[in-house]
Amino acid sequence: ANDRVQAKGRNCHMTIEAHLPTLEKKHVALEEELHAAVNRSSAEDQTIAEIKRRKLRIKDEIERIRSSAH
Repeated sequence: ANDRVQAKGRNCHMTIEAHLPTLEKKHVALEEELHAAVNRSSAEDQTIAEIKRRKLRIKDEIERIRSSAH
């Protein structure tokens, strides 16, 4: 039973690490969206703040995954 639990844990860890490139792509996309919104005169501060919050959440998740991988 212990072998099965360890294997399950490793699979979960690999799945989380496999998710990292997706998160990094989302982070880059949000950076581009933020840049476009900042340069758009019609962009509202609330919209820019929301993009920044989403970007920060993804960055935090990326850092958490990287730190747990080591």
